[in-house]
Amino acid sequence: MEEVQVVKNILHYPRLDTVLMVEKMIRKYDGEYIKKQLWVKLPKKVMYQTFLLILDYLLYSGKISIDSEGKLGWIFYPESVQNRIKHKNLFWEK
Repeated sequence: MEEVQVVKNILHYPRLDTVLMVEKMIRKYDGEYIKKQLWVKLPKKVMYQTFLLILDYLLYSGKISIDSEGKLGWIFYPESVQNRIKHKNLFWEK
């Protein structure tokens, strides 16, 4: 299996509290804002390059999606997955 490595000139890596802040904002404004609008709306100043790096991480990890209009949406709901796993009628029969 090949690993994909992308080398970028990254000036600043985000701290965990910054990533969590962005996650919280995306969950709060689910599907309302495009990247730039959400970046302006953040409660704490973040470099735009760092903000885009956080979005890349969240896209790669499957927590957010971007629709055809460019709006950010939160798609990671582990608690609903756990609830659905409990229902045997939602699985294919073998």
